[in-house]
Amino acid sequence: MKIVRSKWIPFKGFTAINLMGVMFVRPGAYLSDTLLRHERIHSAQMREMAFVFFYVAYLIEWLVRLFRKGSAYRRISFEREAYDNEHNEHYLTQRRHYAWLKYLK
Repeated sequence: MKIVRSKWIPFKGFTAINLMGVMFVRPGAYLSDTLLRHERIHSAQMREMAFVFFYVAYLIEWLVRLFRKGSAYRRISFEREAYDNEHNEHYLTQRRHYAWLKYLK
């Protein structure tokens, strides 16, 4: 995963965003190991879904979850997998393809 420091991407108020496997980070933002693992999990998800399908599925799931109780963002299966495993240093070596599917409820 390539890391690019930019004052335009992501928007102010955000630390980082992963777009097509490239992590854009605000200047001066601290990149913890946890944040890097979280974004690397997203990169793995993107690659296995040929990038475009990842974004389509992410958007559809977010829209569906907007009308349910709780945070739509935190309930997205891709985010749940990343948050649940961002502290596991070995997760990406053990991760099965499409592991996010088990978080789809």
